[in-house]
Amino acid sequence: MAKSKNKPQDRDMEQLYGERMRRYITAMRNEKPDMIPIRPFVAEFTAKYAGYTCQDVAHDYGKAFEAAIKTAKDFQWDAVVPNMVYVWTGLAQAAGLRYYGIPGIGIPHTVGFNYIEPPEDAAFMKADEYDELIDDPTGFLYNKWLPRVSTEVSKIGEPSTYRNNLALVKSGMAMLQYFYAFGPQVARLRSECGTGSAIAGIFKAPFDIIADKLRGYLGLVSDMETQPKKVLKACEALMPHLVHVGLTSADPTNHVPIGYWMHRGCVPFFNPKQFASHYWPTLKPCIEEFWKNGHQTLFYAEGKWKYHFDTFRELPERSIVFHCDQDDIFEVHRKLHDKFAISGGVPNVMLSWGTPEEVRAFCLRVIKEVAKDGGYIMDAGAIMQDDTSIENMKVMTQVCREHGVYSSGSYKAPTDTPPCDLAPSVESRKKVTGMAGRKTPKVKPGVCFPWEQRVKDLPKITGDPAMIQKVWEDIDSLGNMYIWQMLLSF
Repeated sequence: MAKSKNKPQDRDMEQLYGERMRRYITAMRNEKPDMIPIRPFVAEFTAKYAGYTCQDVAHDYGKAFEAAIKTAKDFQWDAVVPNMVYVWTGLAQAAGLRYYGIPGIGIPHTVGFNYIEPPEDAAFMKADEYDELIDDPTGFLYNKWLPRVSTEVSKIGEPSTYRNNLALVKSGMAMLQYFYAFGPQVARLRSECGTGSAIAGIFKAPFDIIADKLRGYLGLVSDMETQPKKVLKACEALMPHLVHVGLTSADPTNHVPIGYWMHRGCVPFFNPKQFASHYWPTLKPCIEEFWKNGHQTLFYAEGKWKYHFDTFRELPERSIVFHCDQDDIFEVHRKLHDKFAISGGVPNVMLSWGTPEEVRAFCLRVIKEVAKDGGYIMDAGAIMQDDTSIENMKVMTQVCREHGVYSSGSYKAPTDTPPCDLAPSVESRKKVTGMAGRKTPKVKPGVCFPWEQRVKDLPKITGDPAMIQKVWEDIDSLGNMYIWQMLLSF
């Protein structure tokens, strides 16, 4: 590989943005761009670099946005997440969420927000409530889950309170305010930094959702021994709703992937047999459905997933980008690179506590062995917090820019053709099953209170019934978005 001679900061931002996005998209197609794209998932690191505290960026998303802009501009990265400190604790506090430690409220203001899993006997879903979840997941989240995870929301049957009403109104409006702020933030990254948005949309596996936010890890471990069939039915009931969230929050241009955060399905949390019986059968159709609809999925493989590499190969070529956390990046390359693009693999411990020489040597090896044929995106193994060394991040960036340039004539000009639109991909999208043939849920995804029920409560409708129904359903879908985003994102 050759050394870069260009100075990106001297170029027109829109031109720079186009070059970087074409580079990033080409790599995600598992092809060779002009150079290795850099797409670091930097969270509290941006606070450290920009002179803010962890409390600043967790509790004031405006400061988090500014920190992301400054870091992307100074490091000249190809793509970043507009705000990797994604959980806005202002919203979490408005909703009274019990499962967050908020910097400066019960935990030191100098640390990032924490997730606090409840004791097994205080799980947010009880062991005997699977049938309720299976019957109507959205209704269960509102009726049982939300009152339990909130210090403010009243339980069904209890008198509504001033605090209950305020919590629902404030957190709902805060969520819209926060989400609407992301559009201008993405535009600023483009116009001020020449940097693209790395992902769009959110997804988690049904099995992970039960372990993360419903039964808790220990509860699910017990349930897998005592009632595994109920667990499987619950995962199946969650599938269409989680797919709906992924598709409705995805990139409409199909350029960047849906973020899929992989939590507790891997060894040692659960064994390969349980992965095969529960995790994979309720995950694979979801990923196929995204692919059918033209979306790649970023497998953000937190932990070690080497026991499942062969299983992942069942997915269509290019349908995922595999992000390496604690697996050996060189083994990942050997096992998956012929089918899928790869990102990450630079150890977080090394970036935090290693020497610049160690970082340089490791990155050079990754460039030589993993990135040699393209299809690689430079990043750390996991999200980078404020223990990440600024000096080591500069080294990783510099080494990639200086030595990650492909020799002239070894690649075609990078393009922004979405991975799903290549000819082989189009054919594979026609062949996958996805969610086809599955029973339609009693309450459809995206719906809280079906129009068919609502219309029974109304006087006779005249004029344009279709318009009245559409407006009702559009507004009802916001209530659906609120509860599922609360479950998935906050």
